[in-house]
Amino acid sequence: MINRLWLLTVGITLSIVVSSFSQDTIKIGEFGSLTGDNASFGISQNNGVQMAVEEINAGKGVLGKKIDLIVEDNQTKQGETTTIVRKLISQDRVVALIGEVASSKSLEAAPIAQASKIPQIATAATNPRVTQVGNYIFRVCFTDDFQAVVIARFVLENLHAKKIAFMTDVKQDYSVGLTNIAKNYLGQNGGTVVKEQSYSSGDKDFRAQLTDIKSAAPDVIIITGYYPEAALIAKQARQFGIKATLVGGDGWDGSSLIPVGGKAIEGSFFSNHFSVEDKSPAVQTFVQNYKKKYGVNPDAFAALGYDAMKLLADAIERAGTTDSEKLRDAIASTKNFPGVSGSITLGPDRNAQKSAVIITIKDGTFRFAETIEPKGV
Repeated sequence: MINRLWLLTVGITLSIVVSSFSQDTIKIGEFGSLTGDNASFGISQNNGVQMAVEEINAGKGVLGKKIDLIVEDNQTKQGETTTIVRKLISQDRVVALIGEVASSKSLEAAPIAQASKIPQIATAATNPRVTQVGNYIFRVCFTDDFQAVVIARFVLENLHAKKIAFMTDVKQDYSVGLTNIAKNYLGQNGGTVVKEQSYSSGDKDFRAQLTDIKSAAPDVIIITGYYPEAALIAKQARQFGIKATLVGGDGWDGSSLIPVGGKAIEGSFFSNHFSVEDKSPAVQTFVQNYKKKYGVNPDAFAALGYDAMKLLADAIERAGTTDSEKLRDAIASTKNFPGVSGSITLGPDRNAQKSAVIITIKDGTFRFAETIEPKGV
């Protein structure tokens, strides 16, 4: 009996200690591709999130507490996100999740977050299906049904192209969705899709697809996949003598696009969420602080990671609690949040209502081309 009482007392004491410790911080989980083929995405997201956490913790914290950020790497592997998100929720007891850049990885996490009633804020997952999983799933980026139309309009109205070819990464929900929406818009507005070819993430040889595309002599080739393959496709296209303008989506915004693509990627365009050339004081302060901390300019995924963390902290403050239902309601009510990637209002579908930018590649660097607002798109 004495031993049992002693064990019970020790157990209660340990429980109080653990409880007290957990009350001193607010645990937030972040997941992303920190290694593997899409590591550029995950590292940038994490840099932005970490910077936001440091700024928050250096100030008053959130509800008077520090943020305890727990980061997990899915290694760009299909299925790995499921494991780490379950761990973040069941073992680490996070109150919210930030991630991911890739739509396919976000779609792995979303059903788990929804079932657990843990809010998830995707950073750059643009596939419309992500937030359709349930009412605990949000994003701070625009969606592909907006982005795809931005791309299609730019091709028709700015590049005045009529003959368009597509190259689609069939392993990525993001790429498939972007192609389908852009293709439909082009077909309804005077564009002609002359060729469609597919590939898979990790492919290195695109000669067969490009041979077929070259035979159709397109004005523009829209490559809706991610930067590792886009850079290689550009090089091989130019080697084949293809002179078509290359156009892509935000998945092109990776650190190796220009080093690998070289001169072949010059003069190309892609839609994006953010430009370091934005003259807004808030953006320029963010750019300067980021460059001082990491030694490079931030990309869109760093900006979106930063915005996701700052928006989440703002929502926790407004909720006055980390209770999942009240926090969910606070995130959903976000209006005109001053993000560095633009003013963010979350609509009834939990998607960010915001503008897009078109980036061009000139003299070996990303340059701002223009901004396209949601109205009229």
